[in-house]
Amino acid sequence: MELELRHLRTIRTIADAGSLTRAATALGLAQPALSAQLRRIERALGGELFERGRHGVRATALGELVLERTRVVLPAVSDLQQEAARFAHARREPERLRLGGTHGPLLGALVDRLADAAPDTAVTTSASWSERELAEQLTEGRLDFALAGTCGSAAPPGAEQLVWREIAVDPVLVMLADGHPLARAREIELAALADQEWACVPGDGCFADCFTAACARAGFSPRRMYETDTASCVHLVRVGRAVGLCRASFPATPGIAIRPVTGTPLVWRHLLGWHAAAQQPDTAATVLDQARSAHAGLVPPAHRVP
Repeated sequence: MELELRHLRTIRTIADAGSLTRAATALGLAQPALSAQLRRIERALGGELFERGRHGVRATALGELVLERTRVVLPAVSDLQQEAARFAHARREPERLRLGGTHGPLLGALVDRLADAAPDTAVTTSASWSERELAEQLTEGRLDFALAGTCGSAAPPGAEQLVWREIAVDPVLVMLADGHPLARAREIELAALADQEWACVPGDGCFADCFTAACARAGFSPRRMYETDTASCVHLVRVGRAVGLCRASFPATPGIAIRPVTGTPLVWRHLLGWHAAAQQPDTAATVLDQARSAHAGLVPPAHRVP
């Protein structure tokens, strides 16, 4: 494995947090995933970076060496990225917007709105299932705006360098095959789905952990989770292989029933992000307003979180 800047940021976060648990929370990762990532980094650097103990972690001699370098490298790279983004923005044609998004119809709806609001602006899009990757592209000046999201009140990726504004908050709904026994219910208790398998799109935030916790509160552990692309999720639901999880902005789909979960145990915050140094305030305000309008046009009032 080649060492990357994100690995240095991970090491810095662990050292600042003083424990893997707190660092995992700050990074939006599950602790086992962070531990596995740290082991890969340590193998790449040739030794242990932290001593683990009951009260947290402490840097080894090798860890202190690496941390000393991060204090120089990370600020220097951050300054370079910001200067490059400002330079690129100053030279960029003003009639172009580069939008990124995770998945789903909100990105398409925003493009449609911007086509009317800014007819002389060329809009290009780039999709990624990784919110963290989108944040990196904003930081590096490769995107102008990104549609991403977080589970509940979790911090968005790159929050210390980027501006994130809330578009809306959706309940997480379930998708069932039209022939499912619960497909005609007005709403569904999560516990009523305890014997089901599940399908959702992938992500690198805390959604999987939040879903598992919601299931635990309902008295069961999910049997299996298929993390795959949207079209595959729809297929698995339509053929009865799994129950799907989706946002309220998910469009009506033949053969699929979309129903709320009693008590709204899971919510999803739609966010619009940008780099403040690379965007004019009026441009950001226009795109944010159009994103909120796009969401309002997609989500029925009955499926909105107050």
